[in-house]
Amino acid sequence: MISLIKSSFYNEKATKDKLCKFIKSAKQLSLGKQCSDFEQVFSRWQGRKYSVMFNSGSSANLALIQVLINLGKIKTGDSAGFSAVTWATNVMPFINLALRPVPIDIELDTLNVSSGALAMAHKKHKFKLLFITNLLGYCGDIGEIRKFCKKNKIILIEDNCEALGSEYKKTKLGNFGLASTFSFFVGHHMSTIEGGMVSTDDKEIDIMLRIVRSHGWDRHLSPDEQAKLRKKFKIDEFYGKYTFYDIGYNLRPTEVQGFLGNNQIKYLDLTINKREKNYKKLQKIYSNQDFLKLETKGMTKVSNFAFPLICKSKEMKEQHMDRAKREGIEIRPIVAGNINRQAFFSKHVKRKFHLPNAEKVHNLGFYFGNNPELTKSELNLLVKTFS
Repeated sequence: MISLIKSSFYNEKATKDKLCKFIKSAKQLSLGKQCSDFEQVFSRWQGRKYSVMFNSGSSANLALIQVLINLGKIKTGDSAGFSAVTWATNVMPFINLALRPVPIDIELDTLNVSSGALAMAHKKHKFKLLFITNLLGYCGDIGEIRKFCKKNKIILIEDNCEALGSEYKKTKLGNFGLASTFSFFVGHHMSTIEGGMVSTDDKEIDIMLRIVRSHGWDRHLSPDEQAKLRKKFKIDEFYGKYTFYDIGYNLRPTEVQGFLGNNQIKYLDLTINKREKNYKKLQKIYSNQDFLKLETKGMTKVSNFAFPLICKSKEMKEQHMDRAKREGIEIRPIVAGNINRQAFFSKHVKRKFHLPNAEKVHNLGFYFGNNPELTKSELNLLVKTFS
């Protein structure tokens, strides 16, 4: 059986041994130094000034949208664009927070929004926010997308949960927008079991993220930041412990997750390079005319945790899925597929959108895992099965 993932962590036995020792010796398991240290290490690795850890990537998405509302950068009723093929919890915060979701169709050769598709959608819907998904390690012409957003005063944020380590023109994905979200779910590039992050270069966003993450209070801000808030609202030290400054939630990670992040990030460059090498070998599959070939123009590194295949017909898809089953290869749909087809979206968003490419991906696509522990024989089997 070739599973999507082989283990919960890279170097799993040693990691679990260290985790057991940490839990036995730790004086605190709620949010603390381990999480703070991981935030700083991850910021350096990603090349951002600030990072805030959350209990999941989905929580990171929710927190970031709430922050933009709290800071007045967007408001209730604004239209918000997003990639039509994405994960459900990228869109749900828009619905929760009374924004108007506008799915933007993707390109079949990149699985991502292009600047051309963005321009067409914006002409019609005039959205104030774009939440773009760097799907399965790929991207569109994100440099041009950034220029378009800047010109049209659109706030650009990135969902980089599936593209940790991918680069476009030698710049890491997740560094093109005002802020970006990441996931450390067990099946993704780096595992803290559950966990997420928001990274940004904006100090105001960093402060509000910490407020939103912890009930709306100031407990995890620096002493100077706490003093400024308490002076502004005339709060003394006694009441400061239970003063709530803006809309927030409890989206905090634990020290267990922080510890795992500090442990696993040591292997991150190694595992990303292994995934990239796997990807180059798996590209041989695109010689099979049954599949649409994905393009990586402008990308200087492709880091994905799954290898997508888009068939040219339903019959071809069924044949390849049958082969995968016979060979013991685990496969999945292309994330949430066409968001128009999702039950929650149809229930809460009555307007239908014309998304022909997303529909093709939904009907004709699937993926199998690309993990750093794939053996040479497993890679050969994958190529042989689908070629």
